[in-house]
Amino acid sequence: MAGRTSRIDPETVSRFAEVLALKDDPASVRRRVEALEHLMEGLVTLPGINRKIGLDVILDLVPIAGDAVAAAMGAYMIWEARNLGMSRWQMTRMAGNVGIDFGLGLIPFVGAIPDFFFRSNTRNLKIIKRHLDKHHPASVTIDVKPPAKS
Repeated sequence: MAGRTSRIDPETVSRFAEVLALKDDPASVRRRVEALEHLMEGLVTLPGINRKIGLDVILDLVPIAGDAVAAAMGAYMIWEARNLGMSRWQMTRMAGNVGIDFGLGLIPFVGAIPDFFFRSNTRNLKIIKRHLDKHHPASVTIDVKPPAKS
């Protein structure tokens, strides 16, 4: 079987590797942290109350382990902020947001309620966006909201 060749085209593999590569330019970082914030805070809309929830609230239903996973994902945002060269004060504020979220989430089952209202990842995204808008204006994107349904 040593003589078998792969059916995978090397050019296709290199294109996938290029797409999956974690680029460190500010625009790529902005896209990653926006996607992470959407995953953690706005994945699904609750019917009836028309409020979005994400993995942060859902993971809170798994005691301790769910909170640890959510905190690790929040820490990833802080790591991205560090790579952008953000100040220690900004990263400390972000760590505080993640810490508060983690602490509130440790309350079994009831901890999902504060997570529903205290959106640490959204707060951290705002801090990162403010930094990017000020120090890397070329990465600014315009958010277009769809028109309201009447």
